[in-house]
Amino acid sequence: MVHGVGHVLKLIKILYIRGVKQKILIIRFSSFGDIVQAMSVLKPLKVRNPDVEIHWLTRSEFSSLVGLSSYTDKIISFDKSKGFIGLIKLGLSLRKEGYKFVFDAHKNTRSFILRLLLLGVNKVIRPKSRWKRFLLFKLRINKFPWPFKGMKSYLSPLSLNDENLIQEWEFPKDVTLKIDGTLPFEDFIAIAPSAAWEMKRWPLDHWKNLIRLLPNENFVVLGGPADTFCEELSEIDSKRVVNLAGHLSLIESCYTVSKSKTLVSADTGLIHVADILGIKGISLVGPTAFGFSTNKNIKTLEVDLSCRPCSKDGRGNCSQAVWQKCMVDIRPETVIANL
Repeated sequence: MVHGVGHVLKLIKILYIRGVKQKILIIRFSSFGDIVQAMSVLKPLKVRNPDVEIHWLTRSEFSSLVGLSSYTDKIISFDKSKGFIGLIKLGLSLRKEGYKFVFDAHKNTRSFILRLLLLGVNKVIRPKSRWKRFLLFKLRINKFPWPFKGMKSYLSPLSLNDENLIQEWEFPKDVTLKIDGTLPFEDFIAIAPSAAWEMKRWPLDHWKNLIRLLPNENFVVLGGPADTFCEELSEIDSKRVVNLAGHLSLIESCYTVSKSKTLVSADTGLIHVADILGIKGISLVGPTAFGFSTNKNIKTLEVDLSCRPCSKDGRGNCSQAVWQKCMVDIRPETVIANL
């Protein structure tokens, strides 16, 4: 296993042999936002050594996402329904690939088993720093780089620089939107009102006021099938607010972000899509600790509260008298001033 200064020397030896095709395996099974941030390593790896062949192992439902990058040479899908036996079979098949280097960007039980099966392969692991998380969330002692930028946390174990991270994704030529096959506007602001955990969502009334305060702007609402509350936004003005929440695939949502002039979102996977694609964005950060964007095209709006951050991903309880005060106090007027 490769660590510290030793892993830098190993990487130099492994990755910088010009003219020799070296295979690298990246393991990141999920989730949406984490995969997007982890994809930041692809371009720097290829730029350093075009002869590197990069394979990416992910869950089946995210294969198409990783496939958007031209820097990925091969995508290996894992169906989690296959269980432990399926994982073992996968690991044994991976041994035949002849990898010189494995980057475990997930560090969970599945990736640990695969690392055990890939004996003799140089490995680097992205740390989860659980003791630092305990200090931060339980004792309010922060030992993380701050603000914690997810992309940098994937680049750092590989000793890669965070320069030239903006990437172009190759969307399928036949990508169509499941409403009428086209985007509703040529010029629009994309908004993502939902999030996996409610505590990190910007209040719905703030979204409504944002739309009302920008009467000359068109909006496309993005979200999942469960985000039925998004319909209230299109009811404000159906001519300039189109709700596509629940109507688009993951790739179609990414495509919509790529065509927007700005994305406004909380700490969600879509803000990281805008980040890596160089699309202008406003990131509304409240309780979470690890959702900060990296590139200059994203502006982060937040309020200074002693209780922040209180959560890894938005789970937990709010300690403030005003529930979700860290999000409530980000006003629509502030967002508009930063558009």
